[in-house]
Amino acid sequence: MSITLAIIVITVLVSVYGFSNQSFLDTMVLNPPRVFRGQWYRLITSGFVHADMGHLIFNMISLYFFGRLIEMIFNALFGTSGPIWLLGFYLLSIVVANLPSLFRHRNHSSYNSLGASGGVSALLFSAILFQPLNPICVFLAICIPGFIFAAIYMAYSFYGSRTNMGYINHDAHLYGALFGVAFMVVVYPPVISLFVDQIASWRLF
Repeated sequence: MSITLAIIVITVLVSVYGFSNQSFLDTMVLNPPRVFRGQWYRLITSGFVHADMGHLIFNMISLYFFGRLIEMIFNALFGTSGPIWLLGFYLLSIVVANLPSLFRHRNHSSYNSLGASGGVSALLFSAILFQPLNPICVFLAICIPGFIFAAIYMAYSFYGSRTNMGYINHDAHLYGALFGVAFMVVVYPPVISLFVDQIASWRLF
């Protein structure tokens, strides 16, 4: 089993268990005041539980497609240690994506956040760096080049973060995406020229 599938299986099992066990869910979510009281594990465990089945399915489908691509890239770059790189990248992405919410809501005892969106956003944007022209389909209907989707996604996440729009953790999406780009540029700098060359070849018609 690939590390991507292993992460998906674990996340599904933990999330489904959390659906029927509120006390377990409460020990897993990101609650900033509890984190600052020493429960640092929540920065990671919050990425393995979800609010409902729709939330879980959406994240796991995204993780499957983009995680597999990044896993193949890491295997090509780092050989047999590729799976370890992917696991480390994914877990670190969840932590980094949670940090803004952690400090922003450090005094809000009622604030809770959960979901793999930060890690998934990191995988998504690192994948777009390598294949910016590959189409990404929104609601399985509207398909646009990845780099255009990325621009819209970032603008929406930034706006949502500044306005506290809805119940989505827009900070996790935004900072997960930024971390994914930064991480990939650091571990494989040629991805910058690869990205630019592909964008330069793009034609609308």
